[in-house]
Amino acid sequence: MDKVIHNLDLHSKGIWFPITISIILVLTILFIPKKHITWKELYTTFGIVAFITWLSDSLVARTLDLIHLADPKTAGLAEILVYTFVPSSLAILFINYYTHKNKWFLVVVFTIISALLEWTMVHLDYLKYTGWNPFVSIAAYIIAFGFLIPLHVKLLRK
Repeated sequence: MDKVIHNLDLHSKGIWFPITISIILVLTILFIPKKHITWKELYTTFGIVAFITWLSDSLVARTLDLIHLADPKTAGLAEILVYTFVPSSLAILFINYYTHKNKWFLVVVFTIISALLEWTMVHLDYLKYTGWNPFVSIAAYIIAFGFLIPLHVKLLRK
């Protein structure tokens, strides 16, 4: 039992933030009025974005060792929640409000939200850069919200 508790990495500095954000975002996507997204699109988006996030984590954090979340030797509870729920929830919220008219406004808003979440985790010492540059994150957010998620929506709705 001690090993299980240890592997949850509950003692990490700043762990409260990713857990809190994950819970807030999940509750938000479940209870907000669905404007431009169906439950089927929500379900599909959640799975695809979570998969891509875990794949990216395998490359960036594990293989290239460019970032560390809490204890780099274990995938603790907060890391599991962050990689599973935060990007997926943000993508779902983006799609829920996305129209062709407000696309670039939403890209800016969601890039800022994503960068602020990352910045907060860095300043709480939960996320540590070990070769990563936060400007690469911002570029990735712009590409994701500006191009990849709209492409995903287009493919879903064909």
